[in-house]
Amino acid sequence: MATPNPVLDAAGVNALLRKAFPDAAPVAFPTVTEVAPGRVKVVAAYREGLLRPGGVISGPTLMSLSDTAAYALVLAHIGDQLMAVTSALNMSFLRGAVPGDLHAEAQLLRLGRRNAVCDVRLWTEGPDRLAAQAIVTYALPQP
Repeated sequence: MATPNPVLDAAGVNALLRKAFPDAAPVAFPTVTEVAPGRVKVVAAYREGLLRPGGVISGPTLMSLSDTAAYALVLAHIGDQLMAVTSALNMSFLRGAVPGDLHAEAQLLRLGRRNAVCDVRLWTEGPDRLAAQAIVTYALPQP
């Protein structure tokens, strides 16, 4: 399968995400930093309140960033189709995510007419020390 080309750059995806979630606090919302054919990179700035007991970033925070990164990836490749919705999210927690900015890299595994399947990898220490990995499926809007 050929890798699809994005139709939006990082600024365009960030603008769409702000349009989709106008009430989200800018400081708390992840930022798309890179868009390339079949992939995106997203960063969520570290802030107080993300930690769970034990001093690592909470699972719900990791799951939220996985979903946001997959949504950003889908939007980057299909454009202004805000009604794309999560239909499945399978999360694997690999190690504790130490406090720090949370990074996600999402890659398209399949972009079809009805759904998109994305592989999302998350880390705080570096991409060679993954904290979590998710497979996220998005149902795409039909005409």
